[in-house]
Amino acid sequence: MRKDSRQFINGKGYKVEYSLVGSGEPVLVLHGGHSNCFEELGNSELVEQGYSVITPSRPGYGRTSRELGDSLNTACDVYIELLDELRIHQVHVIAISAAGPSGIHLVSRYPDRVKSLVLQSAVTKRWLTSDDKLYKSARIMFHPIIEKFVWALMRLMNKISPALLFNSMIPSFSSLPKEKVLPQIDVEDRRRFGKMIDLQRSGYGFLIDLAQTGSDMTSLLSAVHCPALIMHSIHDSSVPLEHARHARLNIPNARLCELDSWGHLIWLGAGRAEMYRMLFAFLTDNKKVNLS
Repeated sequence: MRKDSRQFINGKGYKVEYSLVGSGEPVLVLHGGHSNCFEELGNSELVEQGYSVITPSRPGYGRTSRELGDSLNTACDVYIELLDELRIHQVHVIAISAAGPSGIHLVSRYPDRVKSLVLQSAVTKRWLTSDDKLYKSARIMFHPIIEKFVWALMRLMNKISPALLFNSMIPSFSSLPKEKVLPQIDVEDRRRFGKMIDLQRSGYGFLIDLAQTGSDMTSLLSAVHCPALIMHSIHDSSVPLEHARHARLNIPNARLCELDSWGHLIWLGAGRAEMYRMLFAFLTDNKKVNLS
């Protein structure tokens, strides 16, 4: 699936890079960390099922203004302006991983513009704080001055020995031992993983994510009244399962799918077919326009 980026500039001069593929029922995809509007994991399947997929690069990623990262509310306001520009009244929102806070803010702030919310492997509560070792190391490794060299090295490893790279990254995504993960990953999964690595950059985006995922979102979750589906692997080592359970406890009438898949990247591996079955059944059930 070929993606070309477009650019929207609002009245205040903020820039949002985005891609738009497919035709039909509109879905706004808020990508995870280290990604951008060119992300393809999960998008091809949405297009094949007859959905139109709008993917903005979130603040600090790609060519989207990093100043939008100063406030999640401001960023969400601009996403709505983008939908207005595209003459789209309502969308399904899919928020992935570190974009959990963005999706939660958007849905709670603009309930009349959203048909449904899907949280996939998403951050829904305080994630990494300044006291965590991982937070401190991530701020160094993915600092804008350093991250381009980190990803250049990753792409080189991906070219020279993709199997070695994938194997070395398994603990970042899964709590399962390598011996239990590898039988679940086929050739197509490895190709998609390699393409994901080739497209990834952090820019200023991941530092913005670290700041935004340190907040308590309980009250915002309680303000989500559209149909909500929470999808999370029980073996996710990137974003613990407790995030999904926290969202289920606080979003009224939300449905939680605890997936027995290999880890954080639920679009890859032996369990992906069942994940997609549940996702598309949910979206089909909620195509009716929300009049709230």
